[in-house]
Amino acid sequence: MRAKRRGLWTSGAGCLAMVMLAAGCGTVSDPGSAKVVLRVVAADYGDSRANSSEPYWKELGHSFEQAHPGVRVEVSVLSWNDVDAKVAEMVRAGHAPDIAQIGAYADYAAAGKLYAADELLSVRTEADLLTPLAQAGRIRSAQYGLPFVASTRLMFYNTKLLEDAGVITRGASWQPKSWDALTTAAKKLKSDGVRTPIALPLGPEEAQAESMQWMLAGGGGMTNDSEAYVIDSSANVKTFEFLRDDLVGAGLTGPDEPGKLDRQEAFDAFTRGDVGILNGHPTLVKQATAKGVKLGMVALPAADGSEPQAMGVADWVMAFKNGHPKESGLFLDFLYEEKNVTAFTSKYGLLPVTTSGYRRMLASDDPGIAPLKVFLRALPSSRLYPVGKKSWASVSADFKKNIGAAVRPGALPAKVLADIAQGARKADK
Repeated sequence: MRAKRRGLWTSGAGCLAMVMLAAGCGTVSDPGSAKVVLRVVAADYGDSRANSSEPYWKELGHSFEQAHPGVRVEVSVLSWNDVDAKVAEMVRAGHAPDIAQIGAYADYAAAGKLYAADELLSVRTEADLLTPLAQAGRIRSAQYGLPFVASTRLMFYNTKLLEDAGVITRGASWQPKSWDALTTAAKKLKSDGVRTPIALPLGPEEAQAESMQWMLAGGGGMTNDSEAYVIDSSANVKTFEFLRDDLVGAGLTGPDEPGKLDRQEAFDAFTRGDVGILNGHPTLVKQATAKGVKLGMVALPAADGSEPQAMGVADWVMAFKNGHPKESGLFLDFLYEEKNVTAFTSKYGLLPVTTSGYRRMLASDDPGIAPLKVFLRALPSSRLYPVGKKSWASVSADFKKNIGAAVRPGALPAKVLADIAQGARKADK
């Protein structure tokens, strides 16, 4: 760890161990300065040290401390591969952070470990949260999960590669209407020598997102309209049989085994021009554009050509019951100020979770914002993970660990999905 003039800032797993050794790893009074210390654990949205999220949190904490001299902020910024598991480890050890910015909240809320939003936020901040996302943060009538940033998912394609392979003519756009049209295009890309016609990242970074996007396109999903798990439904089984046979088995997903391919690795390959088609979120727009890749973004087609269902994802902020809801609430009010929301979403090409941020982005004439508006417009009607289920964190982890096995040659998707579904139902009870 490295001390700064206004606070203590750390990054990585090494700092986590130090945080856990601190007094209770919660909000404590600093006897030397009579200050309250807020300990925050946050995920890193950068794809390299150069664009790490740590400077954002550093500046946020510094500005907050200037406005609230009685509070000091300490932040650990951890990789997305580690942050959920590390926070769970801290909670199990009795050293929960005051505030965590991670992927799931419901299991902690169900265990009575979180403050509710009305114990933390000002009325103005609470009212500014986008309604669909705020509702997704509720368990029964109380909101415990506070959306941090959001994204919707689209299918990306490398325009030049598709043009060179004869999938589209020069200057034309492309929107395949079915999975048959998608595989036809992928076969042309393969014949033209493209290393990975369609990337299928089912590795541990975000396999649950890739899985759900394909499941929705196949007429299935994680849950039904009653929010009961339907992971092993016939529609989902057919989807993974398609992925196993028509994409992986046909050699259309390139040399990388899907179960070992992480999302960012697939993104990096796309920005190098090695991938023709993949599912992605708004951050990829910035990453690809910075590398000079000309791209298109369209809905992942439904299997049968029907209207596709958009998928949305929100990451969450939560405050653990460590004794200082007032200070945590002040920090969260500050986090959700429009300038701070916009600073983060602009840096990473993500979508705001507040009404004020949504309107500002939609009205922006900034050319860098223009490509994101298609994601933004899809957000209100998108289908989100079942984040209000206390079992979701363990189900998501199960997908990350096991779903890649469903698309290996000779695999039995029905068995893999049934095993995950059984674990989900057990966790639900």
